[in-house]
Amino acid sequence: MSENNKELEYNPDLVTLADDEGKEYNFEVLDAIETDMGRYLALLPTFDDPKEMLDDSGELVIVKVMEEDGEEYFCEIEDDDEYETVADAFVDRLEDFFEIDNK
Repeated sequence: MSENNKELEYNPDLVTLADDEGKEYNFEVLDAIETDMGRYLALLPTFDDPKEMLDDSGELVIVKVMEEDGEEYFCEIEDDDEYETVADAFVDRLEDFFEIDNK
């Protein structure tokens, strides 16, 4: 197979998060950044049913990556200033690739 005929494979980085009731949601990791405040991921919900995708708001979910006993876990960013700083950084990085409504 020549270089021009190679198939490109798309293998997204997927994570599953559970809410307080234990319901699981799947997300694609769009980007990751590290600041002096910590490491963060920008996630976009994924769906098996295309109708669910149409009903979704399309908003990014931003989580903070924490580590305990060598295990990584994700948590909600509770500090409003921290969230705004990180969200602005992701918007700056991703707005060239995605249509982002920056209200």
